[in-house]
Amino acid sequence: MANSAAGDPTGPKLPIERGCPFAPPTAYERLREQAPVNKVRLTSGGEAWWVSRHEEGRAVLADPRFSSDKRKDGFPLFTLDAATLRQLRSRPPLMLGMDGAEHAAARRAVIGEFTVKRLAALRPRVQEIVDRFIDRVLAADQRPVDLVQALALPVPSLVICELLGVPYTDHDFFQSRTTMMVSRTSPEDRRRAFAELHAYLDGLVTRKESAPGDDLFGRQIARQGRQGTVDHAGLVSLAFLLLTAGHETTANMISLGVVGLLSHPQELALITADPDKTPMAVEELLRFFTIADGVTSRLATEDVEIGGVGIRAGEGVIVSTLSANWDPAAFKDPAELDIERGARHHLAFGFGPHQCLGQNLARMELQIVFDTLFRRIPTLRLAAPVEDLPFKNDAVIYGVHELPVTW
Repeated sequence: MANSAAGDPTGPKLPIERGCPFAPPTAYERLREQAPVNKVRLTSGGEAWWVSRHEEGRAVLADPRFSSDKRKDGFPLFTLDAATLRQLRSRPPLMLGMDGAEHAAARRAVIGEFTVKRLAALRPRVQEIVDRFIDRVLAADQRPVDLVQALALPVPSLVICELLGVPYTDHDFFQSRTTMMVSRTSPEDRRRAFAELHAYLDGLVTRKESAPGDDLFGRQIARQGRQGTVDHAGLVSLAFLLLTAGHETTANMISLGVVGLLSHPQELALITADPDKTPMAVEELLRFFTIADGVTSRLATEDVEIGGVGIRAGEGVIVSTLSANWDPAAFKDPAELDIERGARHHLAFGFGPHQCLGQNLARMELQIVFDTLFRRIPTLRLAAPVEDLPFKNDAVIYGVHELPVTW
């Protein structure tokens, strides 16, 4: 097996902040060009392989010899500490942390909730939700309006609540806990948020087992009941994954997408003149911002060679989807926001068997929001310079804390 000096941890200590809100950290380009498979240090301690090109990133994410089970020794977690690891190992794994047949079975059980047919039936309701919150934006007594609180957060929160059968009246609770979990605050705060949200969802699933409704969890409970046994712990784990992943990422992409389009008026003009181009715009915005960089971590279960570099069994690997999505070998002039480039092969939703389960729901929400917002408020503009916006450099999921707009 090949190996090289790339095995020396000469890369930066990760995670590192983006210096420019519209670009990856400058160190990413150097690593991608000089050592695309390279050892880096983690601020939480330890080392991992950093994979920064598109081709090698796809290879890792599609290879079954790399495990997604975060409970295993050596798995590269940015926030790894003994207490967090104990908490992680005390719970059933999320679908994201399953491998092989276990993962395939768990995904197969719920994939029917995200089919094109079911999402098409949901589309009119998503449109109603978007229109309702834009009505409130237009009726605001004062300007500027914070579009994060007025639109970006409530739309995906209400959509996922209705899909899962979660009371929307509880959205402040789960939003605050999710935000804390993905921030780079103290490990104690993250563990407390995890425990509180887990306890809430445990109670929610218990209530639904007693009275299942016509929602995702009601249907899962009914299906499992017909098969003999309802897996309570597994349903809580599924609820945790879908609720947290189903609104935090989409909310941040709504905010960043608005920033990106308002900052590139020539690209915005293309979709306002021809809404058929909005799906392409969504793909390009997903590539351009890649808000969940570094969450695609893996652990080698046997010796593997990636990009000519030998990775040993038991070593951690982190695929930088942000770096891969700015790889000029895969995307010409990646620093340009070009909605007509055809960026569907980006890695913003991951790749391989763990590719995001709800990606088409997210795409639909983003398309509806962008089309409706710029059609109904054609003079929308930022109420602060981009460089003054409070970007989430302190969070695992990139975004913006506030987005003041006016018209």
